[in-house]
Amino acid sequence: MIMNPASGLFMSTLMAGTFITICSKSWLGAWVGLEINLLSFIPLMINTSNQRTTEAALKYFLTQALASLILLLGLISSAIFSEMMHNLSHYSQNILIMALLIKMGSAPFHFWFPGVMEGLDWTNCIILSTWQKIAPLSLLSYVISMEWIITTTVVLSSLMGSLGGLNQTSLRKILAYSSINHLSWMIMSLNYGELLWITYFSIYSLLSITIMVIFSSHQMYHINQMFLKMNDPTLKHMTFISLLSLGGLPPLLGFLPKWLVILKMVEMNQIMIASTLIFTALVTLYFYMRISYSALLLNNSPQTWNLNTHPKTHIATQSYIVLSLFGMPLLLPLMSWL
Repeated sequence: MIMNPASGLFMSTLMAGTFITICSKSWLGAWVGLEINLLSFIPLMINTSNQRTTEAALKYFLTQALASLILLLGLISSAIFSEMMHNLSHYSQNILIMALLIKMGSAPFHFWFPGVMEGLDWTNCIILSTWQKIAPLSLLSYVISMEWIITTTVVLSSLMGSLGGLNQTSLRKILAYSSINHLSWMIMSLNYGELLWITYFSIYSLLSITIMVIFSSHQMYHINQMFLKMNDPTLKHMTFISLLSLGGLPPLLGFLPKWLVILKMVEMNQIMIASTLIFTALVTLYFYMRISYSALLLNNSPQTWNLNTHPKTHIATQSYIVLSLFGMPLLLPLMSWL
């Protein structure tokens, strides 16, 4: 994404659309905020020097337009059947849930998400996998209930997100399927209160942004590029620990939100869903480790003409690695609030 005054304008309206959706007191106002957010993100996605961004923007626009149409259908049906916008019927509630699941790219409506991520640069990938999920998740928290549609979505998202990333060599697609897997945990956390899903989303966003910034600073888009471009041992270990933390390996920071969600699921006697999420998380750990395998275990000698250091990135990732290692004891008091 090329930064210029137009990009700054669209970025501000992108954030404003999300805030309008969150702060809106009616579903119609929330829909307006979603449309402002959508129309602001499309120009940020397009890069005239790369035709794949145009294809990704078209896929994203068509999918989000379909989801907005379904959302309006749910609102109109609610107004017709209940004559009040605040009292949603069971039929209208399922329609709204389906529209929000399409917008956030959750399974079985995930068909567009990996393809769009593959066509974007890392900056837009950060926005798509973190910021663009805030508004749909906030709206979903108003209408969510543990019925068949939520249970099916959680199970399918965990399975598709873990199995879909096994045979991928593109780093952007791997992180896209990782995002789908994490969505299953976020949707489950929505049932247990706002603080829990905000905690999970915040830690997931921190981990994802850190990894994508490392990949972006070294222009890495495929696994085989890591063998050539990751010559610094410190950077290798930072990336490896960041990926393990994103996978939820204890005692790293990424394990904390998953642990809290597991405790709540066991407390609510949802053992089968908890077992499914845990087993699929192990599969995601496998392809996280596969990303770092070539860079860590193969002994390559750094070339002086190919050595590209990024001191700012090193400082940021060093600060993050300290947070990942020592963040668990610091954040454990959150458990008393959940």
